[in-house]
Amino acid sequence: MPGKKNPSLKDPELYEELREDGASKQKAARISNAVAKKGRSAVGRKGGKSGDYDDWTVPQLKAKAKEIGLTGYSAKKKSELISALRNS
Repeated sequence: MPGKKNPSLKDPELYEELREDGASKQKAARISNAVAKKGRSAVGRKGGKSGDYDDWTVPQLKAKAKEIGLTGYSAKKKSELISALRNS
């Protein structure tokens, strides 16, 4: 995106930082726009409500994998599911 202006980005500098750190275009845009709208401290407080994956059952982990679009999760063991979810 360098050299281009994208009117849908509310915080282009943060977008570029996130892209350099390896975030996808969609994720970087979503985060930079949320920060511009709500402020960095409000966005930083999000998350942390689902608990630790180690406490989840295998069916719960498989449901989460399906929800976020992972493939090949049905034959995985619990530890493999947890790893796949954490690295997605």
